[in-house]
Amino acid sequence: MVDAICKEIVLRKCEIDGEIATIYFGGGTPSLLTNVEVDKILSTVYSTFQISENPEITLEANPDDLTKAKILEFSNSAINRLSIGVQSFFEHDLKLMNRAHNQTEALECIVLAKKHFENISIDLIYGIPEMSSEQWIANIEKALSLNIPHLSCYALTVEPKTALEQFIKKGIVPPVEDDVAQEHHAILIEMTEAAGYDNYEFSNFCKPGWESKNNTAYWQGKPYLGVGPSGHSYDGNQRSWNISNNPIYIKKINDGELPLEREVLSTRDKYNEYVMTRLRTTNGISLKEINENFGLIFSEYLSKQMIQHIDSGLLCVKMDAIIVTKKGKFLSDGIAADLFMINI
Repeated sequence: MVDAICKEIVLRKCEIDGEIATIYFGGGTPSLLTNVEVDKILSTVYSTFQISENPEITLEANPDDLTKAKILEFSNSAINRLSIGVQSFFEHDLKLMNRAHNQTEALECIVLAKKHFENISIDLIYGIPEMSSEQWIANIEKALSLNIPHLSCYALTVEPKTALEQFIKKGIVPPVEDDVAQEHHAILIEMTEAAGYDNYEFSNFCKPGWESKNNTAYWQGKPYLGVGPSGHSYDGNQRSWNISNNPIYIKKINDGELPLEREVLSTRDKYNEYVMTRLRTTNGISLKEINENFGLIFSEYLSKQMIQHIDSGLLCVKMDAIIVTKKGKFLSDGIAADLFMINI
């Protein structure tokens, strides 16, 4: 697999024009990689593309993978940022979500990681069935007490064909409630704000200066190249995605064939994606950029559609930007949908 990923990087060397500022090992279980394998992939990236002087190089990992030896191993590689899938510091929540780690491993891996990495992010989940507001507050307090510079917090979504979905269908576990998730989100905003964290994107919170370069680039609509099975890419005009089947992926790459599909984006697609991504950020939607990039039809449509949400206190206009208010934050995806151009 590592050899195939390196071959794909070379095959796609013409797809990136300019300097790369962020490299992200995510999806699947990249923490299973050894330093030799990490170095092989990074060496291929460096020999194929132009890399910035101090790139952000992130590796996603689950707490059960981050043993003392593994953390030490990664600290001796070029990886300079860890994103740890903690999800919760409560045993009940972890079992409900069928996580492989326990609360002790969640805490211990962070303590160990902090000895070797300064730039650490952890994921937390809210809106979990049977999670009280007090428990959610305790989760946030634990994260803040650990002095983590970056938090990614997501509302629980029940994926099809999972154990949790079956538990809910059988009545073993109560269903996910939007009202509870909204309450938890309000608590999250209040507590992180009081602790001095910037909510620079709907789900992402950081101490000043600790924004994720990878996340920021995505929400700003910058191009990215995703390699490996299921890897998704975007160049500003089209999207592509690799096949998810590992053996077929490896075979096609070894045959010199890119195992992917491509989709050319229309102007309407680009406008809708711009609205969706920008509205989730603190900078919001630039009216000037809408006019310059998409033209008068889209600019006038947006101005018309946003009025109802401004009147209801969910959106506001500051200088050139349309920004979601604190009241509207939890509803930002729904608001974005109302601003989408459906027909043109």
